Amino acid sequence: MDELEELIASKDIGSRAQALRRVTDLFVSGGARLSDDQIALFDEVMGRLARAIDTAARAAFGSRLAAIPWALPQTLRDLALDDEITVAEPILRGAVELDAATLVEGAKTKSQDHLLAISRRSFLAESVTEVLVLRGNREVALSTAGNSGARFSEGGYATLVQRSEADGELAVCVWLRKEIPRQHLLRLFADASASVRTTLKAADPSKADLVRDMVAKASEQFQAESRRHSVDYAAAEAAVRSLQEHGRLSVTSLAEFARAGKFDEATIALSLLSNLPIGLVERAFTGDVVDQILVLAKAMGLAWDDAKALLSLKAGVNGGAIDLDLCRARFTKLRSETALKTIQFYRLRERAASGAA
Repeated sequence: MDELEELIASKDIGSRAQALRRVTDLFVSGGARLSDDQIALFDEVMGRLARAIDTAARAAFGSRLAAIPWALPQTLRDLALDDEITVAEPILRGAVELDAATLVEGAKTKSQDHLLAISRRSFLAESVTEVLVLRGNREVALSTAGNSGARFSEGGYATLVQRSEADGELAVCVWLRKEIPRQHLLRLFADASASVRTTLKAADPSKADLVRDMVAKASEQFQAESRRHSVDYAAAEAAVRSLQEHGRLSVTSLAEFARAGKFDEATIALSLLSNLPIGLVERAFTGDVVDQILVLAKAMGLAWDDAKALLSLKAGVNGGAIDLDLCRARFTKLRSETALKTIQFYRLRERAASGAA
């Protein structure tokens, strides 16, 4: 330690770099035999030396350290959060022992180059991807969405779908993720359909009605295919129908599904309770407006707290905030008779559309 203090106090950067290489060699040779106390000592010594050398030497040290499977928590953190991307990148991309908290901090505070390096790790936790897709530029979002080792929360997927509305390449990356929850897939398709409709209308306004019908039919076909090939949907449908067959399906169970964030169970339950097609109910949750949710909740006789649970489920799918005060005022003002007549209209419209198809 006395030698270390002398090296750091001196102005000979080359000697510090050489000492760091020697200590690193010693650390590597010790390998898995090192005790926790010994690793902590190496962490302190190597960290202090790394802070006392120039950028090029730190970058070389970082590249070597990234490949070492034994953890040096503080040194890895210091290098990962270095403002120089040449120093941070090898650690951010390749150091398997780097903890998620450091990655989140780097994603929140460092440059887009740092975020891009993080997005290319072999595994990314939900807490990390949430920040990457929210703060990252287009290149970062594309890299994160295309990373098969990335895991996404509900909020992360909602943000990706929002960003895909005007970005076809990003939409494809999101679309191709095998584990994407079905509600976000439906939302992505609905948004892409709106984009296509706008483009076609601009090209030939006289065909607006035709385009609208084409998009509606495509959306319904996609929803049906999505349900048919979803194992999760099949399990949810079996569970909800079992409740119905045993007389235990109610607005209370509907609200419980919504509060638990169970999209398939909630939409299936609402479809059965309201006697409306599942496609219409799904579109009510994945569309932009809240009116249909309010109408369905009022027609089902839900109290405001239960209606709010449905709105929260919708907000989770859409990734946007809902003005609950405004919704409560509209819900309170809406008469049950009006809501019941409205869903009768929904039934007639769906039957007409089905007959026309």
